[in-house]
Amino acid sequence: MEHPPASGVYSIPLKYRIMENLHIVFWLFKDLAWCMFWKPLAVVMIIPTLSISLIIAWRTRYIVSELCHNLAVSVWIAANSYWMISEFLEFDANPWFGDYTYKHIAVIPFVAGILILVYYYAWWRPRHKHDLETM
Repeated sequence: MEHPPASGVYSIPLKYRIMENLHIVFWLFKDLAWCMFWKPLAVVMIIPTLSISLIIAWRTRYIVSELCHNLAVSVWIAANSYWMISEFLEFDANPWFGDYTYKHIAVIPFVAGILILVYYYAWWRPRHKHDLETM
């Protein structure tokens, strides 16, 4: 999608929609593999899951609301993947700083995702409340 449609109708080209749906499949396989401790599958599934989320964010870069939400999803996947790897490699419970462990480093991308959405909802959207993309 190049630019937001002027008509107020948001449509996704079929090839993009297929990619988004496949992204969900990869994400579910990654998390199922994590849950079942199928380490190789879980780690391999990070690549398509994160890659597709970044491609989706790139493709929606002209629609601020979509871009912000898709970037938040990408950093969520990154945080989730780091957390998973820290458990698999068994350094998640090791002390990092004070009472915080290495698992807590995942807080950084989680907070980045929250800040992206705070930017959108608290700053950008109120200043563009009459734009079609914020309706």
